[in-house]
Amino acid sequence: MAGHTPARSPARAAISGVDVGALAADLRAAVVGEVRFDRGSRGAYSTDASNYRQIPIGVVLPRGNNDVVAAVAACRRHGAPIVHRGGGTSLAGQATNAAVVIDGSKYLRGIIELDPERRRARVQPGVVLDDLRDAAERHGLTFGPDPATHNHCTLGGMIGNNACGVHSVTAGRTADNVEELDVVCYDGTRMRVGPTSPDELAAIVTAGGRRGDLYRRLRDLRDRYADLIRERFPHIPRRVSGYNLDELLPERGFHVARALVGTEGTCVTVLEATVRLVDSPPARALLVLGYPDVFHAGDHVPDILRHGPVGLEGIDDVLVGYMEKKRMHPADRRMLPEGGGWLLVEFAGAHAEEADEKARALMEELGRRHDPPAMKLFDDPHEEAHIWSIRESGLGATARVPGERDSWPGWEDSAVPPDRVGDYLRGLRGLLDRYGYDCALYGHFGDGCIHVRIDFELGTADGLRRYRAFVDEAADLVVTYGGSLSGEHGDGQARAELLAKMFGPELVDAFAQFKALWDPDNKMNPGKVVAPYRLDQHLKLGTGYAPAKPATHFAYPQDDGDFARATLRCVGVGKCRRTDGGTMCPSYMVTLEEEHSTRGRARLLFEMLQGDSPVDRGWRSDAVRDALDLCLACKGCKRDCPVGVDMATYKAEFLSHHYQGRLRPRSAYAMGLIHWAARAAARMPDLANLVSGAPLLGEVVKRLGGVAGQRQVPRFARETFTQWFARRESRNTDRPRVLLWPDTFNNHFHPEVAKATVEVLEACGYRVDLPPRTLCCGRPLYDYGMLTLARRQLRQILQALRADIAAGVPLVGMEPSCLVVFRDELVNLLPHDGDARRLQRQAFMLTEFLADRADEIDWPALERKAVVHGHCHQSSIIGMDADLAVFDRLGLDCQLLDSGCCGMAGSFGFEKDHYDVSVACAERVLLPAARTAAAEGALVVTSGFSCREQLRQLSDVRALHTHELLRMAFLGEAAPADGQPVGVAGLLRANRVALGAAAGLAGLAGALLRRRRTVT
Repeated sequence: MAGHTPARSPARAAISGVDVGALAADLRAAVVGEVRFDRGSRGAYSTDASNYRQIPIGVVLPRGNNDVVAAVAACRRHGAPIVHRGGGTSLAGQATNAAVVIDGSKYLRGIIELDPERRRARVQPGVVLDDLRDAAERHGLTFGPDPATHNHCTLGGMIGNNACGVHSVTAGRTADNVEELDVVCYDGTRMRVGPTSPDELAAIVTAGGRRGDLYRRLRDLRDRYADLIRERFPHIPRRVSGYNLDELLPERGFHVARALVGTEGTCVTVLEATVRLVDSPPARALLVLGYPDVFHAGDHVPDILRHGPVGLEGIDDVLVGYMEKKRMHPADRRMLPEGGGWLLVEFAGAHAEEADEKARALMEELGRRHDPPAMKLFDDPHEEAHIWSIRESGLGATARVPGERDSWPGWEDSAVPPDRVGDYLRGLRGLLDRYGYDCALYGHFGDGCIHVRIDFELGTADGLRRYRAFVDEAADLVVTYGGSLSGEHGDGQARAELLAKMFGPELVDAFAQFKALWDPDNKMNPGKVVAPYRLDQHLKLGTGYAPAKPATHFAYPQDDGDFARATLRCVGVGKCRRTDGGTMCPSYMVTLEEEHSTRGRARLLFEMLQGDSPVDRGWRSDAVRDALDLCLACKGCKRDCPVGVDMATYKAEFLSHHYQGRLRPRSAYAMGLIHWAARAAARMPDLANLVSGAPLLGEVVKRLGGVAGQRQVPRFARETFTQWFARRESRNTDRPRVLLWPDTFNNHFHPEVAKATVEVLEACGYRVDLPPRTLCCGRPLYDYGMLTLARRQLRQILQALRADIAAGVPLVGMEPSCLVVFRDELVNLLPHDGDARRLQRQAFMLTEFLADRADEIDWPALERKAVVHGHCHQSSIIGMDADLAVFDRLGLDCQLLDSGCCGMAGSFGFEKDHYDVSVACAERVLLPAARTAAAEGALVVTSGFSCREQLRQLSDVRALHTHELLRMAFLGEAAPADGQPVGVAGLLRANRVALGAAAGLAGLAGALLRRRRTVT
């Protein structure tokens, strides 16, 4: 391979000759589903999880098979190429192309038929793997291959890439589990393909037509190359490189469907798939073996395979070290036995005793050796899940490691015979050392598949030369072991150029002939696998990478203070596309839109800084603004994303610049400046409530503020918490001091929560003080990018609290989103302020404060049942461990819901354009669980003002704040609700009174608008 240092390829390359406007119009006329040729959609689909970037012509989201067939026909009429997209997590570049993207993951998600008797399922290509597995598990069955992306990858993508996974050691590759495919060719021919007996093959050929001619040519191709296929195809579990021409051999049943698996969308469009289901033993035992290093672990793979495990994975100490640097799974890592390399060996059985017996038999054999490994056996499903989370986090753990150079795919899934794993690992490490590269070694050792993510330098000419030279030698190395360039992720563009090293030129020519039989015009994902682009073309980086370097408000310390580097943080693993579990990304969970996933938004921000992008360049980009519009700023991505993408911060940054010098939407002033509005309303709370609650004027007020008509404006308390506290006699004056933060929400709307907090702290022996003046953390300002004003508020806080900060007085918060400002935004906006750092360390939620002092407290008993919803900011930044620890001390029988964001998210759920998404987020988990709990007499507990307001407005459930629950425990009752609803007579008076107040409100609105140049 000659050294090549190409400049970055033009974004619109390879679409010359296509009338894009006419194509778009034709597709819109022919397709019932969605057709997107806008800047945002094209930018969001510009890359997958690989090193490559190609801007698509447009995007089609079909609603059914007819739509897919119609889209293919329209593309054919205009000569437009096609690329199919599943979960978009491909690592070799096969899911990105200058073509029309057909993405079935939004609508084509159905299980058409599941037949447990025949152990078959017929599915649409967009069905998520875990959805199929969950349906099959009800019959004691499963789909065998299970890659780490199992909770968001699609069957169509798995078929395209011939995906494998942990349990492929017994279940095989996807190809081994596909029985039939319903496909359509680029020329419009539709057929069902599968195994073909000699008689069936003869009949099909005799019948003629396009199908008969195709099968005849496939037969002839097989006959010409049969001997060479048998000779050159590696006989290993994980041969994923190349096309599956071996499936056409007579001894394999001329299985056309399996021959098409792994063709990466270069041959046909898959409409439906019939797949094989296998037994899913209900009991599992996980044996973890610790060795001196990963090489010794690899040496023992053959011995362990003889014991029949259903999974055999390996990890090294470098991977564990990366996790420690990223603070990933700290408790889980401590569960590993001593060692520098580990094997995770899973056994299965009909019952726990059977699985344990298999594991203990292996332990007994290993224990008799002169150098036995350290061993730990886990048979508790909860503990097993924690151990597996270490292995499944491999890709995320190896990307963006603090203190390490950035790492990339490119040689991430080579495979060798399982009995050569140890030797190959040593050879690969030696090659890496010679090039000065560093990486973790881990993977599916039982199948001989090794995963690495290497710190290639892909942005310089010399770095690209070294990258090409390395993969050239690595390909030679794996071939000498009888291995495969790819053992899981496919060839795509990353390895296709190297296929001749593995198969020889004759079989590479056979691959080209196979593709030409299905796709003679080369319109199906061109440039991938066959006649490929060079592996250093179309790079996301490359020598032409020169993004804009804008000045920012936030410091981005984890990204070297560089916003462009922050936008490059996303590696495309797609965890934000899961639809259940965790907090990230609520808007994707209910819309299933790539553009509304954390990944999609990150890509648009990346594109915004590029010079060759369809996305408008710079902060004024409407495409980026639209993509960020449904971001609830829940901060879930900061915790759940494997590489810590922080979209809430990016959104605030973007909006600050986007609206600089311009008017923001009405809701930004109505709700972003709630602190000042609430202070004004506190002077006349009854009047404010009458105005906002009036039948006629109340609707006008909501409309002027951009509030959804279905929403009720929260009622102001007749007496604020600070007013109550000021007239109250001080208590515990000789006890340790605690500073209580009276946030806007609990001060002005729910003072009963703040009162409960005071009483709990006093019951625990503390003196409660408030800040010396009225302050606001500015939480609502971030939602609208009012960062200049937010920084001003933070400086006021530091100045007012300087003495208490210096004295180390703990600050306790009640509203998680406000407390999180001190833990997150404060040090990001004021990174060089020592007081900001100190305040960050001494700001706590009440549960954290009490849990840290648990042994000093006389805990009462609270024998109640409760369901607990974790506020998204608390779950993401602080965590819920302290809450659970406190509840455990109380003896509370509680269930922590995996409910994600409630959907209200501060002002988000109040806004007219967000109402439907807000309700859908709440109905996903929280509302059904809360209704059920309330009906059964259980308490519903959550700390967030937004969460409780969402429950109040969309259900009959009255949720308790966590601090009210604590008051119930320590003082025997919950705090009473403040205020009463306005009566009928009051409503009749409301319009008259409100009209008198309208002029004053208009004046206030005008004053707020005049501040717009300072509120940026």
